[in-house]
Amino acid sequence: MKIFRNIFLIASGLLVFAGCEDYLTKDPIGLLTPEQVDMDPTKTTVEYSVSSSYQLLSSTLNIIGEWEWDKGTVTRNDFILQDIASDDMQKKWNPDGDQAWMDEFNNFSFVASNQGFNGQWTYDYEGISRTNTAIDYLTNQSMMETLGFDADLQDRLLGEAYFLRAFYYFDLVTNFGDVPLVLNPLTSFEEAYEVAVRTKNQQVWDQIRSDLAKAKELLPQSKYSSEEEPWRVSLGAVIALQAKVELFNENWNEVIELVNELESYGFYDLNENYFDSFDVEKEFQEDEVIFCYDHEPLQTPDNGNGLCALLGWGFVAPETNFLEEFEDNDPRLLYTVDVESQNVNKILGSLDGSYKGDDDSPSNKIFIRWADVILWKAEALLNNGDTEDAIALINVIRQRARNSVTAEGTYPPDGTLPDRDVNETDVAVIKDWLIHERRVELGIESHRFRDLKRWGIAEEVLGDRGFTSKNYLYPIPQDEVDKSGGTIIQNDGY
Repeated sequence: MKIFRNIFLIASGLLVFAGCEDYLTKDPIGLLTPEQVDMDPTKTTVEYSVSSSYQLLSSTLNIIGEWEWDKGTVTRNDFILQDIASDDMQKKWNPDGDQAWMDEFNNFSFVASNQGFNGQWTYDYEGISRTNTAIDYLTNQSMMETLGFDADLQDRLLGEAYFLRAFYYFDLVTNFGDVPLVLNPLTSFEEAYEVAVRTKNQQVWDQIRSDLAKAKELLPQSKYSSEEEPWRVSLGAVIALQAKVELFNENWNEVIELVNELESYGFYDLNENYFDSFDVEKEFQEDEVIFCYDHEPLQTPDNGNGLCALLGWGFVAPETNFLEEFEDNDPRLLYTVDVESQNVNKILGSLDGSYKGDDDSPSNKIFIRWADVILWKAEALLNNGDTEDAIALINVIRQRARNSVTAEGTYPPDGTLPDRDVNETDVAVIKDWLIHERRVELGIESHRFRDLKRWGIAEEVLGDRGFTSKNYLYPIPQDEVDKSGGTIIQNDGY
């Protein structure tokens, strides 16, 4: 059994069954070794099986491999597949030939062998492999009793694992469409071949919903599921992801109900200042962040935000039309990016360039925050014909922005970011307001490209850069198609 566990613990993506000889000699990654996994687990092993499942959400460098740019695994690739592919970001401040494969996302010239797809697929399926191991442990009641596992801790850890598996599958299904659905640890080549097929996306969505429903029943009704470790998955994160799932499936009533449910707990609110969500000095002391990856420096293994190191090499720069999207005196612009100093402040978690070039920086990676959720509800209300309430929520976001102290320590002048007219009834006009507000509020947070696709306007916005209808789905990594021996079919057009 150990060999097959090892094959799927190493982060080579999901499908390493064909030509696996090279992989048998590779070292494992993460917090668990194959020996720990395969021997009778201890309580610590079980707890680590969950903690290590978070690791694939991080921007830490070389979680998988060692500077394997050719495989796209040096860091998690959200900023490439979501931000560079959108009209918000370009690869570098000064264009050059460094990592030219990233530029192919900016002009949609990529092919299925581009390493960006391999990297994202590898990270997500490695995360799924770890959550499957954790769920396998935590649902083995005999094992839990033998280990003397506290029932509340068991429930909490199991809820976290279900959420994380749902999160990884959400990323896969929105990027690639139909994907292999793997729900158990794989222990033989026969099992591996059985799952080397694409599952219809609706079934994947249903599994995501199922995992989230289970997580919701298991996690404590508190803002933090663990006060000692506030970075862990919480009930609020589960409900928020449930709402996001329904948003992407255009189930507007469900979105509204779930956001209302989340609001009823009173866990979250907009921070008084826009930058508080990103400020490294205020992590887990503010009101807005719902789910993030907690980067910490000086850890073994490394757990810092390695994306800050790439910023030191000139990576991650705003597109001109992203900068032009901001209205006059909008304080969110400088909080997002300091063009003069070439600092992406949101990623650095600082306003003075601190941590730029630091591969072990403390700034967190934010996946869901309350402002995003408010705009989901506004969109759902708009699609349900409730224009007045939709506009009111857009205005809530604008009000927070114009009332924020600026990065220079002053307040924006009177007249900045005036409220939208709540008497407006033209849905197209209001939709444009919503699209604008999401872009400036959530810029460079890896939302824009998915937004353009789900709104069905990606060809209109990105067509002059090469986006065509086939790009609504990314290609399955060609290496995975090849390894499957033909059981995995490539997406149309690739």
